[in-house]
Amino acid sequence: MQHDSGGPADRPRKRGQGELENQVLAVLGEAPGPVTASWVQERHGGDLAYTTVMTILSRLLAKQAVSRGRDGRSYVWSAASDAAGLTARRMRRLLDTETDRASALVSFVSALSQEDEQVLRALLDASTGDPDAAAPDERER
Repeated sequence: MQHDSGGPADRPRKRGQGELENQVLAVLGEAPGPVTASWVQERHGGDLAYTTVMTILSRLLAKQAVSRGRDGRSYVWSAASDAAGLTARRMRRLLDTETDRASALVSFVSALSQEDEQVLRALLDASTGDPDAAAPDERER
């Protein structure tokens, strides 16, 4: 006898790595101030168990992406960074594990799209205060 349940079509879609963390950060980013895990759970849509929200918040705390304080007997949570900041932390953490940082950076930059490379160049030029880093139309004047 065969059962129709339990197959791949019956399972909910598996979330991508970091997707829940980014969603929780987005909810915290909309908060009027420090909020409880229950507040996050409700604003997320209520489809996550309270324990799941607490686990995500705890992981984000370990990554320094959120801060935690007390309001009476409850913990309250605030975003310390947005999703972009969390991605940047992940990138730095991965780079910190690399013994040949230069090769890792070369591989990363060589895999960028032309648009991403231009953004990165502009950011690096701006951070060094390079006067020749003006926009191309300004250099032509």
